[in-house]
Amino acid sequence: MLTEPTLTSRREDGWDVPLLVWRAARPLLAISSAPLGGGIGVRHWVVNATVPMSYHRDDPAGHLAELADSLGLVGPGVGLLTGVDVAEVITRADAGVRVWATVGLGTPVQAAAPDPAAAPVRVGTVNIVVQVPARLGDAALVNAVATATEAKAQAIRELGLAATGTPTDAVTVLCPADGPPAAYGGPRSAWGGPLARAVHRAVLAGGVGTVIPWSDRCGA
Repeated sequence: MLTEPTLTSRREDGWDVPLLVWRAARPLLAISSAPLGGGIGVRHWVVNATVPMSYHRDDPAGHLAELADSLGLVGPGVGLLTGVDVAEVITRADAGVRVWATVGLGTPVQAAAPDPAAAPVRVGTVNIVVQVPARLGDAALVNAVATATEAKAQAIRELGLAATGTPTDAVTVLCPADGPPAAYGGPRSAWGGPLARAVHRAVLAGGVGTVIPWSDRCGA
């Protein structure tokens, strides 16, 4: 399964910018909405990289591929970006399901709200990485993403925000690539229940006092 994430950094725009790296002991089946490695497929690693407010690249997948190459990561993986400090990753577990969340709520939105007249001026992203210890079928993987999103929205509501997330949130769910596939990933299923509880606790913990973008803290 996944290792615990390693915290490292790279030099970018004059800053030492942090990033987290997970490596898989063996290839895992993943579903993800990440800019790099999104969709469903076998993945070997996950990267969650902080970017400064001055970030100006319009090729996030290419940028993440460069970061993976610089880290010596091989094979297909998942790459995530966020404006918050990934060193403040929150970890929670429930019944064998493990969750890592970096929580930035600088731009909370209601999913079905009208488009804003102007682009938001603050950066906020909730990136959620989930490891399930049993194989999930394709439909259960899709359901697991929905369950994680519902649990995130529940936590954000409990934090007192009239929001369901931010415009740039991402979810990645990984599981073994072999074994009998579980058919369901909803919040009352064998694996969806602990997934929901772990995501809820992680986002709730991460959302308390962690809404400031990383580069704001550095004076950028």
